[in-house]
Amino acid sequence: MKIGIVCYPTYGGSGVVATELGKALADERHHIHFITYSQPTRLDYITENLYYHKVDIRTYPLFEFPPYELALASKMVNVVKTEKLDLLHVHYAIPHASAAYMAKQILKTKGINIPFVTTLHGTDITLVGKDESYEPVVSFSINQSDGVTAVSEDLKKETLSHFDIHTDIKVIPNFIDLDRFKKQKKEHFKKAICPNNEKLLIHTSNFRKVKRVADVVKIFCHIKKKIPAKLILIGDGPERRRIEDECQEMGIFEDVRFLGKLEAVEELLSVGDLFIMPSEKESFGLAALEAMACEVPVISTNAGGIPELNLHGVSGMLSDVGDIDDMVNNALFILDDNNLPTFKENALKRAKDFELSKILPMYEEVYENVLRRQKNQVMI
Repeated sequence: MKIGIVCYPTYGGSGVVATELGKALADERHHIHFITYSQPTRLDYITENLYYHKVDIRTYPLFEFPPYELALASKMVNVVKTEKLDLLHVHYAIPHASAAYMAKQILKTKGINIPFVTTLHGTDITLVGKDESYEPVVSFSINQSDGVTAVSEDLKKETLSHFDIHTDIKVIPNFIDLDRFKKQKKEHFKKAICPNNEKLLIHTSNFRKVKRVADVVKIFCHIKKKIPAKLILIGDGPERRRIEDECQEMGIFEDVRFLGKLEAVEELLSVGDLFIMPSEKESFGLAALEAMACEVPVISTNAGGIPELNLHGVSGMLSDVGDIDDMVNNALFILDDNNLPTFKENALKRAKDFELSKILPMYEEVYENVLRRQKNQVMI
């Protein structure tokens, strides 16, 4: 198949999933065309089956903001025509699904029928989509999609409860490439960070308020009073400066390392003992899955789709949002030397349920069903 993939080319979960999916499809001999405003961060190589088409965003004095949705729709039209694509797969409802619908209608006037699949990832539904100024467009774009997927049952449920949806939504969970995300021999990293064999706690996120990074620091502070420990914070975002200041005020700054955005995050995860995800909302929890694949158990909230990934008492433990004391108790239980090996083993075992080779055929089945329906409609 010749597939056009539209996504945000950033470090966010939707962009990562879309890029890794495209690369995996290319390995299966599909021809994958990425269409976005810059090269996706995870698109670190180009092969004979991988292509990148940059959306040209131009500014005009008449517009306060560049009309990205129009530029994107025009680019999709151009790529579909020139590359003879079979379908489009857009990740994130706003503005990709609405732009895909516009492109589809333009192409229809030229005698080209191009179906599009929309994947819902989270904040396009849980945050942006709930804004009343966007709701009609979100509902319309989802309903007009030829196929719709969501990354968790919780996200599907939330979509159906907040929007007037008349089309089927298939749940396809996020996935992990176990060839990349696996425990590596990086003992020198651990020794450098934890010279006295301290337990190493890790958190990675985009440092937005919804991630509750301040809770990570509070949890760590309590743990440190009980056992020797260090904390690594990976990522960057609007809350980072405030969190750095809080670490200074709490007197733990010397035991916390802020590493910013890292591409090879699996190298640090390989030396971790516990991953902390106290998020207020997560549609899936991809960062936790990456940790589990590297044999790192997870303490997390029970919000959103996280319980569909992190099994309480098995791969880690769950707590209510904001329940610092419970998370501390759970962390100390897991970090106990009598319990930690079992939790590490179970974390990897659970991650294998989301192995790329198990999830990829689900997307291929969606594509085939969409193309089959389109073919039948044309014949009728």
